[in-house]
Amino acid sequence: MTDEPADPTADPTASRARLGWAGALRRSPVWHGLLLGLFALATAAILSLSDALTRGPIARRAAEDLRASLAQVIPAERHDNDLLRHRRTLADAAEGAVPVFLARADGRVTGVAFVLTGSGYSGAIRVLIGLAPDGTILGVRVLSHSETPGLGDKIEVAKDDWIEDFAGRSLGDPEPEGWRVRKDGGVFDQFSGATITPRAVVATVHRGLALFARHRDALLRPDPPARAPRTEETD
Repeated sequence: MTDEPADPTADPTASRARLGWAGALRRSPVWHGLLLGLFALATAAILSLSDALTRGPIARRAAEDLRASLAQVIPAERHDNDLLRHRRTLADAAEGAVPVFLARADGRVTGVAFVLTGSGYSGAIRVLIGLAPDGTILGVRVLSHSETPGLGDKIEVAKDDWIEDFAGRSLGDPEPEGWRVRKDGGVFDQFSGATITPRAVVATVHRGLALFARHRDALLRPDPPARAPRTEETD
């Protein structure tokens, strides 16, 4: 290794100035703010791209799950249409705006299904209710809940057949005082150690029957026939 002579033309003052300027910039709050801003911008771009890539598959999966649940509360033999594509929105004073899925066969409404939300022990319970045109329950399923595993989750049909007891019932079967759990004087079983959860589901189903009764005529009204195209006769 040999020592090389220093460049006699180099300006040490200018070199120190350049180093001093770069060092000062790196120590400046502006520099750190700029880096933070660039990092945030890159993160936002990645999240936006991820959302764009996953939004479609998530929506399709949600639609598939809902279609499968609808099939459990409105039998396939009752309709010849796609339930997800035929729906009306009820404007109800008590329940607000409620989307209703309509089952049709030969142009007639043969069933309806909608979701109402009750308040359980640990939070919201979303209940899907399927009804025949005469107001008889075709089926009930819980779409989502956060109830205690091993206790309140018996409202799921995969865990217990408790929810099957609603099928065949109606607003008058049982009488109004019977739409409670047995502990409250009604006809529906409660779960050992978990009364609030089934109580919430029973009350929600009863609300659904009342909702249908209020809007039955509007829901069962057939769509107006399509107008035939106008024709003109010529000699």
